[in-house]
Amino acid sequence: MANNYLWRWRALTIEGERQEGTIWAPERAIAMARLQENEIYPLALSRSLFTPSWQREQCYEIFRQLATLLQAGLTLAHALQMLAEQHPLGQWQALLKSLADELSAGVAFSEALAKWPEVFTPLYVSMMKTGELTGKLDECCRKLAEQQKNQQLLSAKVKKALRYPVIILTLAAVVVLAMVFLVLPEFAAIYKTFNTPLPWLTQKVMSFAAQVQSHALALFFTLLLTVLILSRLQQYPGWQRVYQSILLRLPVIGTLLRGQKLSQIFTVLSLTQQAGIAFLQGLESTQETVDSLLWQEHLQEIHDRVAQGAPIWVSLKASGVFTSLCVQLVKTGEASGALDTMLANLAQHHNEQTFQHADNLASLLEPLLLIVTGVIIGTLVVAMYLPIFHLGDAMSAG
Repeated sequence: MANNYLWRWRALTIEGERQEGTIWAPERAIAMARLQENEIYPLALSRSLFTPSWQREQCYEIFRQLATLLQAGLTLAHALQMLAEQHPLGQWQALLKSLADELSAGVAFSEALAKWPEVFTPLYVSMMKTGELTGKLDECCRKLAEQQKNQQLLSAKVKKALRYPVIILTLAAVVVLAMVFLVLPEFAAIYKTFNTPLPWLTQKVMSFAAQVQSHALALFFTLLLTVLILSRLQQYPGWQRVYQSILLRLPVIGTLLRGQKLSQIFTVLSLTQQAGIAFLQGLESTQETVDSLLWQEHLQEIHDRVAQGAPIWVSLKASGVFTSLCVQLVKTGEASGALDTMLANLAQHHNEQTFQHADNLASLLEPLLLIVTGVIIGTLVVAMYLPIFHLGDAMSAG
């Protein structure tokens, strides 16, 4: 919770045994009271100064283990308590113990999760609420863990494919700048002593290096100002909408990003449909799960149209961001009453396609980037050593 803090304690039990652990509480007095309610008497209680970070991998791994324990016949509170004892991180230990205590106090699991919005997305709350109503909490936990893991793998694959060219080009730029500021000035000083004219390529490279050196400070501040402006613009919804729209129109990157979002959207919709959640409620969970403002607005438009009585496939087509395959399969699913199956097929299709596009992008960019960096660095090296060969020719002629 936003107003909760992590407290570390050392205490004695009623039997005199020394223990230590962590607990979430909004203030010190409440933390002391909660420990004493469990017959734990603190000797030391200090607030953690670090802001905890909640990773998705740990979240879906906990729900996967929770599904296994529930299928083995353990009660939900007992399973959470067992997971808390086994987890290596103190913040998760305290969170899982807090959830177990709330369950013991009669609070529903979905309500307990809803109190931690920075940890559990609305999709978790909706799925657990459905599991409580249908009596299939273990199955909902398992499906949710699988969905979150697949989406995490897909997101990591896409980020890796997009990050690779940025890293290579950045390294190439660093090498070029190092040569311009450290190597080329030494060669320029040597070539000034020659009485022969420099080759055309060397003259151009020397002129470029001189321009960069003379305007280095201005270039640096321009780059810094650009980065600051772009980082500030990211806070404005209008800029986010324009930026994300431009990315979707790019030839290769747009296809990759669109495939990732469609896979995420249809996976969540399929999961909620199979769990028995109403389509509009599933759309709401999907909208809160997607981290793109542009896609959130499109999903909200679809939600409004469906709520007014429009067919789902018509709403998808009107948004303009879904492919014709998506529209056709959803239309077929609505007509045949197998919408959940069609959504699952779309999720699988876009997941596989996006993985393939990411692999193709990496295999395509790798030789292309090697050629680009090779040409840039090779040109600089040839320009630096070309006068030496010309000098040798001149001496031989003499």
